[in-house]
Amino acid sequence: MEQKNIRNIAIIAHVDHGKTTLVDGLLKQSHVFRDNQAEMTQTTILDSNTLERERGITILAKNTAIVWKDYKINILDTPGHADFSGEVERVLNMADGCLLVVDATEGVMSQTRYVLKLAFNAKLTPIVVINKIDKKDARPDEVLEEINDLFLELAHHDSQLDFSIVYAIGREGKASKTIDQNPDQTWNLGPGEDLTYLFEVIIDKVPHPDGDETGDFQMQVTSLDKDDYKGKYIIGRIKRGKISKNDQLAILTPEGATLTKRVEYLFTYVGLGKKEVDTAFAGDIIAITGFSDAKIGDTITALNNKEALPPLAIEEPTLKMTFSVNSSPFAGREGKYSTSRQLRERLYKELEANVGLRVDDAETTDSFIVSGRGELHLSILIETMRREGYEFAVSRPEVIFKTVGHVTQEPWEFLTIDVPEAYMGVVTTEMGTRKAQMVNMINAGRGEVKFEYKIATRHLIGFRNQFLTNTSGTGIMNSLFLGYEPKGEDVPFNRNGTLIVSEAGTSTIFGLANAQERGDTFIPPQTDVYEGMVIGLNSKKEDIPINVVKEKKLTNMRASSADVATKLTPPIIFSLEQCLDFLGPDELLEVTPKSLRLRKRYLTDVERRRAAR
Repeated sequence: MEQKNIRNIAIIAHVDHGKTTLVDGLLKQSHVFRDNQAEMTQTTILDSNTLERERGITILAKNTAIVWKDYKINILDTPGHADFSGEVERVLNMADGCLLVVDATEGVMSQTRYVLKLAFNAKLTPIVVINKIDKKDARPDEVLEEINDLFLELAHHDSQLDFSIVYAIGREGKASKTIDQNPDQTWNLGPGEDLTYLFEVIIDKVPHPDGDETGDFQMQVTSLDKDDYKGKYIIGRIKRGKISKNDQLAILTPEGATLTKRVEYLFTYVGLGKKEVDTAFAGDIIAITGFSDAKIGDTITALNNKEALPPLAIEEPTLKMTFSVNSSPFAGREGKYSTSRQLRERLYKELEANVGLRVDDAETTDSFIVSGRGELHLSILIETMRREGYEFAVSRPEVIFKTVGHVTQEPWEFLTIDVPEAYMGVVTTEMGTRKAQMVNMINAGRGEVKFEYKIATRHLIGFRNQFLTNTSGTGIMNSLFLGYEPKGEDVPFNRNGTLIVSEAGTSTIFGLANAQERGDTFIPPQTDVYEGMVIGLNSKKEDIPINVVKEKKLTNMRASSADVATKLTPPIIFSLEQCLDFLGPDELLEVTPKSLRLRKRYLTDVERRRAAR
């Protein structure tokens, strides 16, 4: 297809503002699927990853393409959560324009600001889509003012302030140029029964890709894929020239190395799949095989003009954790892969596609330092590995400090919190404890208050789950990485002590009943336990060893009242993220395909006393 008929766009937004649902409508209305195909009745079609469907978020950037009239539109669906912003950063250089999707109720959020900043840095032409107009508390006029203010703040030059506005109801597949207000203060879309207006704006406003079709071939690897038949695919946008099957091309790495490979298969994108072609030209997004040695950020060029493209600009990680071989008495029971060699190979393999991640060898041969963008970023890696059959242990997340000159610096974040007015006191008290600096407090109406804080990243660790508990699940919090600044005040670790297993065996009702007199328990009866395993939270500050395998002694005499069954409070069952938040400095989380076990770093009481000296 000719360059002038190609459009490359990225869909960017804050989490849960409707990006992937809007792409569903674009795919269906461009007739990518037949009327009887299952995809016509599905939602969030591009979120094919199991974890994405379970959690309702986009984790990996996706490529797809549609044909509308005589135009091919390559679409890049990106994650909305700040922890996966590395996925956004690496794919934006394939686009010429972007759809900035903003919720008509929530308005501009932290990630909205971040992704628009990236889009301006990449010199993309923005189209603003104010989505979810049909929500009963939608406020499109106010949201548009927020967007105008954001553009004025972030735009590099005046031309970026001239953006198109589209109003939409993504889940209904409708878009319009105008909206109308009803007598009850709700809103309706103007003329438009489908997404035709959005298609027209994309074609009219997003420039076609540039690039000399007659020059020497040049492309940067921005994504990787694989299958069991053709192996590893490298994906990118052709910056210059053309490519054909069987071409001999060079791989240029950022380190300066050069390898020569042959194009085995060449694909362009059509709908959710790939279409094999013989030739592709500058401006199109392609996938090729035969380059298994290529990595994200490498440049693929013609042999007679080995000119490398600038390396991808990816922000560095801010949190780190230690991944180590499982050393508990239950090691090897449940996992398929549990050796240090297997753990090392899997972690370093993750670096091929996970550009926001870093892996370094630790001081011991059986542990590794894994650094990422945030707790969710790291927890997704942990969950993925355990589902693949890996067994290992992880430590409490820690921030990454830097020394600039003679000053120690740490990462800081801009935190926004939306809560009902009834929870204002809870928020301000907790933020004060965590040494957060209040930037703004806004009465958002509808009985809600919006807080804006500046806070050190290390003081946010463990806050999310506590926040949801304290606000009965009604609060919304989002954070945006601000950068490294001088280290702030320390906050003492203020969690209560734990209930620690003193004897290995199988937990009993009688043993757990005794434990529940001291605090909350995390396991049910008939659970295998080992010495040093954490099975509860003490009601006081100190740790307490407790025997949960103890059984009630039988006697020869019984009173009728003695036969009443012991009643236990149901145990608290933590999710993976809650386990990571709970961990103390001297604790580890044992991760297996079947179990999550909290434990002390040193299992015996003697070892713990010796380490405390």
